[in-house]
Amino acid sequence: MAAEVFVQTVDGTRYTQDIKAGKHVLTGDEPESVGGNDRGPTPDEWLLASLGSGMARPVRMYAARKEWDLQSISLRLRHDRIHADDCSDCETKQGMLDEIHVEIEFGGDLDSDQRQRLLVISQKCPVHRTLTSEVMIRTSGG
Repeated sequence: MAAEVFVQTVDGTRYTQDIKAGKHVLTGDEPESVGGNDRGPTPDEWLLASLGSGMARPVRMYAARKEWDLQSISLRLRHDRIHADDCSDCETKQGMLDEIHVEIEFGGDLDSDQRQRLLVISQKCPVHRTLTSEVMIRTSGG
């Protein structure tokens, strides 16, 4: 099933957007420090939120199926831009790269093997796979 959202700028504002996702209406914006109204997350924050919520879902499903005592999942995500030559294990060797740091904590009575398995499962979410695969964005209109 394809996902679809509708984004429209709000009249009289510089960066504020109404975002319609299914029956949900969300708000995106930029901080006041760059001319926005700070009425909602920035696009980068929405991206991180999508990745974080996407990573938590398969973890919850897997733990439930295994009947593990997973009480909570906490994710802290940060997006940075780094110089390619500072990344020893990256294919790209020049220019700038996007780097997302994800720190996950699992609450509950879990042993170290279970925690390690849940870390692996978290990376199998569709959002994670999208961000780590070749992505084609086709823009039309005018």
